[in-house]
Formats: sequence, C-alpha cells, structure tokens
Amino acid sequence: MDGDGVRADAIPAVVGSPAPASAKSDVVKQLAALGGGDGSIFSQLLNNPFFTAGFGLAGLGAALRYGSRGAQQIGALVRRRLLVDLEITRHDKSYDWVLNWMTAQYQVGPTSSRVQTGIMERTIRRFMPGLHHLQIETSTLKSASGTEKTAFSLVPGHGKHILRYRNAFIAVSRERVDRNFDAMGKPFETVRLTTLYSHRHIFEDIVREAFEMAIRSTEGKTVVFTSQNMSWQASGQPKRRRPFDSVVLEKGLAKSVLSDVHEFLDARTWYLDRGIPYRRGYLLYGPPGTGKTSFCQALAGELDFNIAMLSLSQRGLTDDLLNHLLLNVPPRTLVLLEDADAAFSNRRQTESDGYSGANVTYSGLLNALDGVASAEERMIFMTTNHIDRLDDALIRPGRVDMTVHLDNATEWQMEKLWDRFYAEQDVTGEGKRRFLARATSAGLPGNVSTAALQGLFLYNKGNVEGAIDMVDQLRASAGTKSRSPTGIA
Repeated sequence: MDGDGVRADAIPAVVGSPAPASAKSDVVKQLAALGGGDGSIFSQLLNNPFFTAGFGLAGLGAALRYGSRGAQQIGALVRRRLLVDLEITRHDKSYDWVLNWMTAQYQVGPTSSRVQTGIMERTIRRFMPGLHHLQIETSTLKSASGTEKTAFSLVPGHGKHILRYRNAFIAVSRERVDRNFDAMGKPFETVRLTTLYSHRHIFEDIVREAFEMAIRSTEGKTVVFTSQNMSWQASGQPKRRRPFDSVVLEKGLAKSVLSDVHEFLDARTWYLDRGIPYRRGYLLYGPPGTGKTSFCQALAGELDFNIAMLSLSQRGLTDDLLNHLLLNVPPRTLVLLEDADAAFSNRRQTESDGYSGANVTYSGLLNALDGVASAEERMIFMTTNHIDRLDDALIRPGRVDMTVHLDNATEWQMEKLWDRFYAEQDVTGEGKRRFLARATSAGLPGNVSTAALQGLFLYNKGNVEGAIDMVDQLRASAGTKSRSPTGIA
C-alpha cells in the first residue's frame, strides 16, 4: 500500500504493453510535484487508477503530438506571412548570374559595409554566417601559341548559405532535384533565396545587379558559341574583340560588307512592314588562308555582336539539329556556317551509294535557311573554299544575299600588312619598297595568302631585313586564283 492508501496490486491491468514500473513511477512523482498538494487537479488525476495505469499518459502523448502539429502549421502560416522565396532553376539564364553574384558577395562582403564602418557593422560582418561550402569550377584557356592556361573560380556549392545584402539577411539553398538530367546532360538544380516579406524588393535589385555584373564581364569581348548536344554553349572564356582593320581585305571590300550589314540592321521596320523575312545571308569564298573566318570575328567585334560557329561537316549534325540551332540563336549573335559545300558533298554521296548518315543534307540546309520553319531576325555568314561545289539554288536572294570573294593577297594588301607590322621600324618606307619590289619579282601578288604573309611577319617580329630576306620562301606556299562568280570581287 502506498502513501495515499492505495495498494499497488489493486491497479487494474491495461490491455497492451504497459510502461515499465520505474518509468511510470517517475512520471507519477513528477506530476505529483506539480500538483502542489491534495485537492488539486493533478492530485486527483494521480489518485485515479485509470490515469496512472496508462490512459492518462496516452492522452497526454496524443495532446503533445497534435500540439506539435499545430505548432508546425502555425510556423508554416507565419512563414507564409512573414517570409518570401525566390526560386531560380538551372534552365533560366539568371542561374549562373546569381551564383557568380553570390561569389562576389563572398569575396568583397555586403554592399552596405562599403558605407557603414561603425563598430556594430564591423561586429556583424565578423560573426555573420556566409558561404561555408564552395564549389570549384575549372576552365582551360588556349593561347594563340598553343599553350594552355588553367583558370579557377569558386561558386556556392550545394547546401544552405546565409548572405547579408543591404541590411537584409538572405537564406540561400542550392539543391539538386533527385537524379534528373536535362537534354544537355546537366543535373536539374535550383537556387532558392528566402528573406523577410518586408525586404522582398531586394530580389529585383539582386537579379539586376547580377545581370550588370555579367554584362561587365563581357565588355570589350566577343563570346563564341558552339553547338553542344542540343543547344548553343559558350566556348571557353569571352575573347577580346578583334579590331576591324586587323583583317586586311582587298581595298574597299571590308567597308562595303560593313555598310551592307549596318543598312540591314537599320531596316528592321522596313522588312516587317512589307512582310519580308528579316534575315540576311552572306557567302564568303576563296582559297584557304584569305581571312574568311577572321573577317567574321572582326566584323562581330565592330558590331558588338557575338558569334555562333558551326561547321556543316561536323559529325552528328543532322537537318533537324541544324534547324533547331538556327531557331535558337542567342540575341545579338551572327551565325558562322563553315564548310558550306559539305552538304552538297553529302548529297552526291547519298545519290551514288545510297549512304544517308548523321550529316546535314542539301535539302536540309536550304530549308534551314529560308524554309517555312526557318528562323527570323538573323544574319548568317557561310564560308567555303570550293565555290564550284555549290548549287545555284543556294546562291540566290533570300538564302545568300551578298557574295564576297576573298582572294589571295594583292600588292595593296601586302603594303597594308607591312604597315601594320613594321610602321615603327620602317619610318621612311624604304624597307616596304624593297619588300614589295622583291615580292613582285617573285610573282607573289595574287598567288600567296594573307595568312602566309602574316606568318612571315610574325616570324620576323620587328626584323625588317629578316622579312625581306625570306620573301623567296613564300614561293612554296603560292597558289592559284579561284574563279569569281557574280558578286563582289
């Protein structure tokens, strides 16, 4: 019999597995201490045999469980009322912008720290959580000499981070969604930014600042896109813009093409008002090394455009993929289709032996250029070394609006190239006259490419006499002129 006059063996058994006697005794003692004496509610409950047997404890457990659920629901309600989220998926263009912006915040600290330098500000900055889990991104850059340089950059890794921006604390969560992968083989990821509802307007400022930072990173540079899987992807780091006059074409030819491009860019409304597809096609042809690809790069730099490069002889490039890529060209980007004659070679191969592999066909190229499903508002530059392999159906207005012949170097081009390399060393022009006289006697004008001349001058950087002495060695690289169809020559 216990202290209250109730025998322990008089407590009825409870169906199920009762709690251990020691645990039950501890709970009873604690509740008794809370009761505060006889006559209280707790005392009456403790003296009740059914409560002490387990029914009361089960009820308390149920109350605690439902109370916890209620607290979670209240917390979710408070979260919905007081917090706001911004979710950015990997497929959105701003995904990489925001990651790079977060890295910049980690490196230079919050923007408010540039203004406030008090003790409280420095204390908050010192103990404030930040990016504690970083991820490294490695890229390889290849120089003109062929050497490779490796560059490293840090971005926020997967997990949770806390940032402070304009006196607002932002919880950042970068997560990978299961094992889902997109068509490019990249895992599906999201970045979620959470802050107080009263600070919701900073999200627009963050995205705007991240976009401006991305623009500054490409100022004065040209982004070169190449096809990867099913889309255009930037190939390496942005390249420094090539000066327009660095590619020496025949006299007046470069300015003629540039003038036509400017006229096309300014005539967008004229095209649309008359229902004419707003697109322009250019064909650059001539022997190898005459500056076809280099001129397109220089033109893109002059126009502040990027370049989307694609070779029609690329393995795995099909008609559908070509059309898809041309429909999704990045803005302010000119398209450079190299080896335009490859589609015609595939046509002859198909007609001769019935082969039909994963290559662009003749009809596929024509449909991609001006078919029903072809893209609008674009400029396409096609290059070829074999103009005689192209069909007349391609060289017509609507597909090719301007034909440009880039031939071997003339005497005028040799003179301009000499000035670019030796203007400082050959102030009087005596060296240039000797070089041109020797080149003319060797029959080089019209029979040597500008690339061969540039290679000679690069080998003799600053060495005027060395360049003159090596003129005879260019005879080995002398070629023949290609025919010039209707167009600019």
